Amino acid sequence: MRRSEGVVCTACQADIPLTGFESLPDNPVFRRFWGLVPIERATSMMWFIDGSGFRRIVHRFKYSSRPALARDFGRWFGHLLSDTDDFGGLDLIVPVPLHPLKTLRRGYNQSEWIARGMSRQMDIPTETRAVARRVNNPSQTSLIDSSARWSNVEGIFSVRRPELLADKRILLVDDVLTSGATLVSCASAIASAVPSCRISVATLFASRRGLGISD
Repeated sequence: MRRSEGVVCTACQADIPLTGFESLPDNPVFRRFWGLVPIERATSMMWFIDGSGFRRIVHRFKYSSRPALARDFGRWFGHLLSDTDDFGGLDLIVPVPLHPLKTLRRGYNQSEWIARGMSRQMDIPTETRAVARRVNNPSQTSLIDSSARWSNVEGIFSVRRPELLADKRILLVDDVLTSGATLVSCASAIASAVPSCRISVATLFASRRGLGISD
């Protein structure tokens, strides 16, 4: 699959803010989880830059009924990961779940559609039954303070079907990494409930500010 196929016009390719982290095992996204939750690998595909046209993509597939756009970007992301050895040997792709009420209101989970695209490109099954969001917490985007973000997602996930993740290497997928709080909460719930599960993390976007990197 060409990197622009179904996603980005050729004229825009030079402006794509790719991180290149999929080829760097020791990268700022991976370091974000140090001392918080045990993970094997972590990466983000693009930078989430204020004012960038690519930042608006997130809003389109989250709030403008464009799930296929999330799927297409997932295919592109999966293509990048398939070109590396660091993300080989995975058994399952697990999207970070939304609360059922939020899913009903929006009509879909954007992280699940990203995962579907990645699954198709990487030939790895997507698993949506094992992990649930048991608390309908406020959106992280409404919270500026870092401590509020961490408190907002504490204990909101549960593992409903641990047998589906036992002895598996999984890729936990979300749309945007800002503070990392949501992913840490979800990964911690999985690691606690299923100690034999080995976890890697991938997000479509990452915030430089959230990772403590100056623009």
